[in-house]
Amino acid sequence: MKLTLNETARWLLEHDDYLLLTHIRPDGDTLCSAAALARGLQTAGKHAWLLDNPGMTGRYRAYVGAYVAPAGFRPQHIVTVDTASETLFPDSAAQYRRSVELSVDHHGSNTAYAQLVCVQPEKAACGEIILALLDLLNVQLDREMAQLLYIAVSTDTGCFAYGNTTAETLYAAARLVAAGADNKSVNKEFFRTRAKSRIAVEGAVLSGLQFYRNGTIAAIVLTQEMIRKAGATEDDLENIASLPAEIEGVDAGVTVRELGPGRSKISLRTTDAVDASRICGLFGGGGHAQAAGCSIDAEPEEAASRLVRALETHWA
Repeated sequence: MKLTLNETARWLLEHDDYLLLTHIRPDGDTLCSAAALARGLQTAGKHAWLLDNPGMTGRYRAYVGAYVAPAGFRPQHIVTVDTASETLFPDSAAQYRRSVELSVDHHGSNTAYAQLVCVQPEKAACGEIILALLDLLNVQLDREMAQLLYIAVSTDTGCFAYGNTTAETLYAAARLVAAGADNKSVNKEFFRTRAKSRIAVEGAVLSGLQFYRNGTIAAIVLTQEMIRKAGATEDDLENIASLPAEIEGVDAGVTVRELGPGRSKISLRTTDAVDASRICGLFGGGGHAQAAGCSIDAEPEEAASRLVRALETHWA
């Protein structure tokens, strides 16, 4: 059943003992949106915690670690945040695949796996939805919530540079800064600081950059060996998918990451010229019109070839 924001807030106020789930290879939006919702619910007198996500990096744990469920917590209601499909559950959440009551999400490709679904695809980030829900919960926005939601919104919009950024997104950011979010430090940490290992990874993937369709498609491949040689961590790999899409004249930037033998993850970033979600949907994935992903059972080079062929065949 689809819920409006008002109905979702009413449901959250009527229940208690929430466990919030985040998606596999968690980013700033899923983690910090969930943490902000947990804090908001706690402020409203509820018990709400995050399920620990094994993919959480040290950078994000510093912000959301305090909201991870303590040992012995027994949830009564399971809620997912920014998770479009059950296939995106981390292994730690496998036991909850059939018991999710509410999904709060901004992906139009949400598969409606939960009993109740609050999906707002017009939002640039799930953090915008959580901000609206906190208002409806009559929770006073404090500095901690504002900081978490600013990270959520800024990381999912490339510091407000991506095409998904709207006037409403910028208004939300302004509200968060006014409430105490330290945009200066967040912007420096997440967007203007790169480790030497990150530079090494960028050099490795760009050295193998390939162009297709008269330069309108650019593809890079990131192997586990490249990551090992660079000494890179997951923090170093954040937003690596934006690299090919930043090249002049490119309408579709393809990033293929090797997950293991015969398994590759695809990240697709596009302009209005092609629907990224539609292309990734051909491989069982999804996302947004200009940012989507999927997984392919193939070695990285073969996975890249399949994705490029799909782009060339289905180009709108």
